[in-house]
Amino acid sequence: MELRQLRYFMEVGKREHMTEAAEALHVAQSAVSRQIVNLEQEVGVDLFIREGRRVKLTPIGKIFLERMTHAMNVIDDGVREVTEYLNPERGTIRIAFPISLAAHTLPMVISAFRREYPEAKFQLKQGLYHELVSGVLQGDFNMAVIGPLPEETSKLEQRVLFTENIVALLSVNHPLADMETVRLRELMEDPFVLLPEGFVFREMVLEACRDVGFSPYIAFEGDDIDALKGLVAAGLGVTLMPESTLMDTQSRSTVKIPVAEPAVTRTVGIITSKDRALLPTEEIFYHFITAFFDRLSRFR
Repeated sequence: MELRQLRYFMEVGKREHMTEAAEALHVAQSAVSRQIVNLEQEVGVDLFIREGRRVKLTPIGKIFLERMTHAMNVIDDGVREVTEYLNPERGTIRIAFPISLAAHTLPMVISAFRREYPEAKFQLKQGLYHELVSGVLQGDFNMAVIGPLPEETSKLEQRVLFTENIVALLSVNHPLADMETVRLRELMEDPFVLLPEGFVFREMVLEACRDVGFSPYIAFEGDDIDALKGLVAAGLGVTLMPESTLMDTQSRSTVKIPVAEPAVTRTVGIITSKDRALLPTEEIFYHFITAFFDRLSRFR
């Protein structure tokens, strides 16, 4: 069994199409097909069901793909670790994050890090909450910045970076726009604009509303933070947002108001796997980001 065979298998398994896999691998389709056949002969089972140029993973093929993906992550990390050992300041940091940290928080840290380590490279992955947790556990990436921190900690190391307020975002024409604080119940008659189902922050908002006795009417959904800000600016609803998402891009047509009753906060942190050590360059970044927010907290 060769690494080339496994990489071909993984590409075909991901795309379930021989021609598309061959194009992505920049090799002839016949070469991919031949290597897949050789691999199946070696393992002694059919990994795919053939349907012309399209293929479909068999049940055992799906299991094999999952195992090989994990194994290949370990191999790739090993190669990177050897390379970065010689010069860790020029390595690559793979880190994942949610949409709510994409506009301000993570770019701010990366910019500061690059001033000290200008030759370091980043591979950034944006994902939903469960994708961030499972990605770290499965080795798709070695660390993720996430908020809130997961409750399950048996296989994850986690470090709090900061705690932030969740604020109400209203149109400047809203009747409560001039208030210094707002009680959440005062928004119960307003339409809400929220992230779609599957986003943990959506559930935080709904839970906060339920805690004070109402379920909000959801007028609009969108998986882009800036789109939600635009809907609020247009007077189409209200929303709650982490304060960090409004640091640089708040519209003049909106106002952010602290929520006083109940006070809603979110703890943001960084998670890594207990089963894998960080690679050299990632280790440098981990210590940098934790020290970065430690310093910020002292000035707040």
